Amino acid sequence: ITKDEVFAYIYGLLHSPVYRETYAADLKKMLPRIPLVRDFKDYAEAGRALVELHLGYESVEPYPLDGLAVEAVGDPFSFFAVGSKKMAFGKASAEQRAAGERRDRTVIDYNDRITLRGIPDDAYRYILGSRSAIEWIIDRYYVKTDKASGIVNDPNDWSREVGDPRYILDLLARVVTLSVETNRIVDGLPPLDIIEEA
Repeated sequence: ITKDEVFAYIYGLLHSPVYRETYAADLKKMLPRIPLVRDFKDYAEAGRALVELHLGYESVEPYPLDGLAVEAVGDPFSFFAVGSKKMAFGKASAEQRAAGERRDRTVIDYNDRITLRGIPDDAYRYILGSRSAIEWIIDRYYVKTDKASGIVNDPNDWSREVGDPRYILDLLARVVTLSVETNRIVDGLPPLDIIEEA
């Protein structure tokens, strides 16, 4: 067993929902306890796939969302820019409101020119901290001014720096792909069969 396999095994193990539930108290208070499971190789393979996916998130194929193929009108950097208003989920349909939902999470109003549709519910299962990766993007990618300093944080500057006006739009679609693929890999993990310590 190589060091890389150990790292991949731990990364795969830390994504196991059963592991997270079993060791929830330990994960909140101390360093994670890393047990040895019978299917070491399967966890290492899953961990390796997750590492490649998570490190290469900027190069994964964007999820084929409706509205993603929009063509810029005028200056592409302005057309694809996010504004000072956060991206938002679509308005809930009558059925969704009856089910107690306030927003339609299959739809994201990216800016006043672009609306993305077809985001699978499964993508919201991939949680980073207390929210999904998609919600993290929505919460962070908008133009905001710090009240105390007056410093403007404009994520569109990065789009200009890398010369890609669609960077943030495609990043959002890539995060949908990353979330769905992460869930697929995690769902394929074998049962958590811990080898008893001697």
